[in-house]
Amino acid sequence: MVASAKRINIVSLKLVKESSLLYKERSVRSPEDGYRLLKLFLEEKDREHFIVASLDTKNQPVSINVCHIGSLNASLVHPREVMKSAILSNAASIIVGHNHPSGMSEPSKEDIEVTKRLVEAGKIIGIDVIDHIIVGEDSFTSLKEKGYI
Repeated sequence: MVASAKRINIVSLKLVKESSLLYKERSVRSPEDGYRLLKLFLEEKDREHFIVASLDTKNQPVSINVCHIGSLNASLVHPREVMKSAILSNAASIIVGHNHPSGMSEPSKEDIEVTKRLVEAGKIIGIDVIDHIIVGEDSFTSLKEKGYI
């Protein structure tokens, strides 16, 4: 018995610009700069949003992608989804971040584990994860400053 032929889709990939925001600092040189960038996008969210800021070789943001929207206290993040927009943006590095709707910016055990997985995935594909910033109410935590990156 001969198997029938399988049809294979021909596809192309592209990023679609949905909107933009103005970032006065132009490049990210410190965790505070990263916080200012992510805060513009995360400060008013009522649920946890996990975002990826793709940076060029001069640490200038080229794109921001909402990778996942979670519930009030959780977000499921997979390295494949995080790296997708970074690859399509030709990023040299990324900053990832999310908000804690509770207002507290202390990292959870899951935040630390996700960060470690993302750093390893980044090493494999050649995109540095330079920080993971958790945005709280008028505060932030840099997992780089805490020694997890």
